[in-house]
Amino acid sequence: MFMGEYQHTLDDKSRLIIPAKFRNQLGDTFVVTRWMEHSLFAFPKDEWDKFEEKLNKLPFGAKDARAFRRFVLAGAIESDFDKQGRIIIPTVLKEHAQLKKNVVITGSGNGFEIWSKDNWEEYTAGTAENFDQIAEELTDFDL
Repeated sequence: MFMGEYQHTLDDKSRLIIPAKFRNQLGDTFVVTRWMEHSLFAFPKDEWDKFEEKLNKLPFGAKDARAFRRFVLAGAIESDFDKQGRIIIPTVLKEHAQLKKNVVITGSGNGFEIWSKDNWEEYTAGTAENFDQIAEELTDFDL
């Protein structure tokens, strides 16, 4: 399980150090893609395969399903680590997530998210403000 919050920096060559705890869970290759709220999501290969299978079951006749599928798959890249435990964030992903220098890496269960520090702080402030209401709306999930 990927959990926790880590702050890192993106260097001038768009390289980002991934926390050792996360590297150990990812394996040799993994997939990074565009995600919601201007973030990126990194999937271990086996989790990506499960997710891709679900994407392929989305109805082609539904406009929103096509849009979601295109957005995620067009932004997906297979990645691996260099000797220092870094990955390279391609320009298209860097632009989507609005990554500059300060980056936050957050555990998200079956993978992890990569956020610009500014976007993460804005997102968490809004979520903290409404957390009780959000939790109440999840009662159907027996939390």
